[in-house]
Amino acid sequence: MAVTMNDVARAAGVSLKTVSNVINNYEFIRPATKQRVLDAIDELGYETNLTARSLRSGKTSMLGLVLADLSIPYYAELASDIMKAAWARGYRVLVEQSGNEAEHEQAALQGQFRSLTDGLLFIPLALDAEQIIAAAGKKPLVLLGEFVQDPRLDMVLIQNQEAAAAVTTHLLEGGRRRIAVLGAHDGDEAGSNGLRLRGYRAALAAAGVAYDPALVVPCDWRRDAGADATARLLDSGVEFDAVFGLNDALALGALHELLVRGRKVPEEIAVAGFDDIDESRFASPSLTTVAPGRAEIAERSVELLIQRIESKDAVANVEQPEAVFELRIRQSAP
Repeated sequence: MAVTMNDVARAAGVSLKTVSNVINNYEFIRPATKQRVLDAIDELGYETNLTARSLRSGKTSMLGLVLADLSIPYYAELASDIMKAAWARGYRVLVEQSGNEAEHEQAALQGQFRSLTDGLLFIPLALDAEQIIAAAGKKPLVLLGEFVQDPRLDMVLIQNQEAAAAVTTHLLEGGRRRIAVLGAHDGDEAGSNGLRLRGYRAALAAAGVAYDPALVVPCDWRRDAGADATARLLDSGVEFDAVFGLNDALALGALHELLVRGRKVPEEIAVAGFDDIDESRFASPSLTTVAPGRAEIAERSVELLIQRIESKDAVANVEQPEAVFELRIRQSAP
């Protein structure tokens, strides 16, 4: 037979109302009384009905996180950091994968997933700012990533351009002059790929090195795509002495292909990435990369979203903080 709130009240020697107040985190409860109720809940194994509780309070204490694909290492590690940051603040996280599909992003903004959460952390890759604003409703929303940037929306940003320039400058200072870029199209301007390409070009210009569009190879941001793009470069006869993958998965794919082809890294060709996923430290050789401030992004985005959820002020200034990045120099491009 299921344990009820009445059972908890009897075991703790308090009223049913007191048990309800403890479960709903009512602040004006004596610590000793609260502890008695919590002890009784643990002892009896009482489980609260979150649906009924949310109907009464209008709050679920759940945050939503919408991202493209958890098989992408950066997203998986970011999701883990976000869950830790939310847990520390008394919230849990529901995760939805959009698969880069506009209809899935739209559903996450307006459908059942949205109704289960108090606010949403959203990495859009298909919807634009107008579509997001039209669909967002009244619940708080904080964007991550750089595909959409709009002065009307809260977001936590990566210093994409500055960090990419730092990677490129490091490669240039190491004597590299023919730096291939994986993961962008020549002429890209928007989103992470466009901003990182812009940083690359700025560093080349500052060093007086000519930009060569033949060194910019478009591909998906996956390991296999990085390996394929590197193979195409090698087979094309285009000369290059370094590879900059616009994320670590691309760089690791490139590293694999170079080693399979018998090319020495970094002696012949240096390799660098972006994201500092865990695997980058354990590659052989270990991967030079950018740590974009993932833990800071998680902390600041969760803090901002909860601030919006719990604020009594309906009017708030939009916030768009940038996380601090670090260049992690390792064996692939010392």
